[in-house]
Amino acid sequence: MTDSGGVLDILCDIDFELQRGQTVAIVGASGSGKSTLLALMAGLDTPTRGTVRIDGTDIFALNEDQRAALRAHKVGFVFQSFQLLGNLTALENVMLPLELAGRRDARAAATQLLQRVGLGQRLGHYPKLLSGGEQQRVALARAFVVQPALLLADEPTGSLDFATGARVMELMFELNREQGTTLVLVTHDRAIAQRCQRLITVEAGRALEVAEAPA
Repeated sequence: MTDSGGVLDILCDIDFELQRGQTVAIVGASGSGKSTLLALMAGLDTPTRGTVRIDGTDIFALNEDQRAALRAHKVGFVFQSFQLLGNLTALENVMLPLELAGRRDARAAATQLLQRVGLGQRLGHYPKLLSGGEQQRVALARAFVVQPALLLADEPTGSLDFATGARVMELMFELNREQGTTLVLVTHDRAIAQRCQRLITVEAGRALEVAEAPA
């Protein structure tokens, strides 16, 4: 990217391939480029050079509308700040990506997944009436409801207390195993990172380590 001081390289010389169903943790200090890497993997940011392929598709060979369509079918994203729509209920938030995809079973599928994450009694509640942990579980259900090939999570437990965060992570790993989704998460929590099959350490915009996480 370019700022008032000229060209600023946020990420350089990063090259890795992920296997379907794999769990991957991206770790590193604040400002190292972890969240930027995640946004590039989702096609939300555009690199000055290089590419990202999802199921063999070069996502930066697509236009913006095509990338959005690909994300709708193959990519889920869980944000630290939940990013729920405040004017929609929990059920409506989870139904939304299914409705955009033209799914006729949107209500039934969304209801089933909200029940799966323990929110069957909160379907009609708006986000402001839900706790932080409940909002994150709604966000998790919304991300998994389309059964994406790739799920990206940016500090998904960063704004939650320890017990609530642990429950959210258990759900994330359970859904990963059940759906065979490739899970990539940015985290500062080494205990969470060590539960993943692979560990990518980013420092000063470079992937210094791409390794198997300890058992």
